[in-house]
Amino acid sequence: MNQKKNIAVFCASSPLVPRKYFDAATKASSALINAGYGIIYGGGSNGLMGAVADEALKHNAPVTGVIPRFMVEVEWQHKKVDDMVLVDTMHQRKELMVKNSSGILALPGGIGTLEELFEVLSLKKLGQYPHPVIILNTDGYFDGLTQLFHKMTDESFMRPIHQEMWSMVQSPDEIVPALKNSKPWGKDAISFAAL
Repeated sequence: MNQKKNIAVFCASSPLVPRKYFDAATKASSALINAGYGIIYGGGSNGLMGAVADEALKHNAPVTGVIPRFMVEVEWQHKKVDDMVLVDTMHQRKELMVKNSSGILALPGGIGTLEELFEVLSLKKLGQYPHPVIILNTDGYFDGLTQLFHKMTDESFMRPIHQEMWSMVQSPDEIVPALKNSKPWGKDAISFAAL
């Protein structure tokens, strides 16, 4: 895996979500591919995961799946993704995706997606992940999360600078500019952001 060119994509595995989220996931994948990025994702064939991988495969772009063995046993893995890394646990999956990425893209998803996103933001706050974190707010999906982030800041659970750890974008064509324009998050930010 070429860390400098890979974006880790966190997203839903449910095939039941509305079509608009599939369309945005496909466009997001295409935007990354056209900008020269490879994709690391959770290795699934269904839901937005499958849409992201399918778009990359359609263009012969680099796509790496990382999936726990128990998911392979129930045939959740994408069988057309050749670069499929098997791990033992969900924690190892996330750790490998983050370690081998130079940025994170969070698409709409459920509990698993939020868990992945929040761990990366926690790592970033502590200076352990310096790369961009982009959240695609398709049709206002993450509006409630934005309200929560503001409440955290307003009531001093986070400092205002913590709001700079991610970029919220509204459409897939904003993803690559947000990646490229992301502010560095280094030691200076950490010293100021520390609680």
